[in-house]
Amino acid sequence: MISKLPRWVWLGGWLLAFLAGVINVVGLLGFEHQAVTHLTGTTSMLASAVAEGSRADIWHFACVLGSFVIGCVISGVIVQDGALRLDRPYGFALLLESALLGISVPLMDHQLAWGHYAASCACGLQNAMVTTFSGAVVRTCHLSGMFTDLGMFLGHAMRGLKPDWRRLALCVMVISGFFTGGVAGALGFQQIGHKTLFVPAVVTAVMALGFKLWQFAQRRRLAR
Repeated sequence: MISKLPRWVWLGGWLLAFLAGVINVVGLLGFEHQAVTHLTGTTSMLASAVAEGSRADIWHFACVLGSFVIGCVISGVIVQDGALRLDRPYGFALLLESALLGISVPLMDHQLAWGHYAASCACGLQNAMVTTFSGAVVRTCHLSGMFTDLGMFLGHAMRGLKPDWRRLALCVMVISGFFTGGVAGALGFQQIGHKTLFVPAVVTAVMALGFKLWQFAQRRRLAR
């Protein structure tokens, strides 16, 4: 059962899922047509490449997966803990995500796969950073778990069992954010191509700055 979550957690979770939806759609519509956050599909494509003996594809898909894991590792080093604690350096993690997304744009524009790897690393960093909110496992970059929980809770409701309504709302929040981000990303790609990724890059930078200012204000308040 999820404890009561502050309003800013809901807003932040939705926004990060939205940004992940933007990033993933740009990857799908880009020059490689490669999903950035969909690791299940990427793993299947890697397995197919191994079966076919395609060294170039094996390298590419392995790098997409490895980049995501590296992002998670970086988050583990920076944030150190999955539990939500406001004294953690989330601002620095968000700023690093912003930099990775910014770097990915010129690389993708020049049709370099390193742009996908940078974007995948950014998504891994984000996904690991927001892993846990008050005991609720949250994944903002992929939806399999969210849809699984959604279906499970609906099944419980059909059997007359009391579902965890906050968890259910959390699932709907993440799914709606990711979907809306995907729509926005597709519309943006039609207009400015890979430069659409500058949007999540700027938003995460603003979030980083806002979080650092909030931490500074909290420290000044406690010091009085």
